[in-house]
Amino acid sequence: MGINLSLKIFIQWKIIILLSVMHNPGLPIPIKAVIFDFDGVFTDNKVIVDEDGRESVICDRSDGWGISKLQKTGLPLLVVSTEKNPVVLKRCEKLCIPCVQGIDDKKGFLSAWLNEHEIDGKNVVFVGNDVNDTECLTAVGCGVVVADAHEDVKKIAKIVLKHNGGKGAVRELCDMVISGKKMI
Repeated sequence: MGINLSLKIFIQWKIIILLSVMHNPGLPIPIKAVIFDFDGVFTDNKVIVDEDGRESVICDRSDGWGISKLQKTGLPLLVVSTEKNPVVLKRCEKLCIPCVQGIDDKKGFLSAWLNEHEIDGKNVVFVGNDVNDTECLTAVGCGVVVADAHEDVKKIAKIVLKHNGGKGAVRELCDMVISGKKMI
């Protein structure tokens, strides 16, 4: 009786994993961290510059809601940006996401961060939009790009989102990750 029950549980577990993969193809199982680029992911990749040189961007509030839902899962989240701009920091502070800026070697930083947090890259989702994200997209288990990403990174991404950067792409990914975690 014990062997049959163990076999039944094992088969049910395999079916759950298979359904999760089918529902969210490309997402690693399990997901241990989600890391984002900022410009072109949280924004539409445009910048507004006033006469004093101050920059502004527009972000989608639904992305913020998605982040707050994703944070409830306990997954580590991080924003890694090549740009060094106060708007990036302010938005990340508002969303309570750790943020590092001015990172020219994103892959080097990513590798060090994963090592420090003892996370295997194959269990990480990285979301980007442009060629400076290429190495990170390929270094993790699941490279994700927004719908309006550069064609070169679309070719290497495991998932191309339906929404553009700054237009609900972050929310789309958050919902995808949350629904995948519920199935496991």
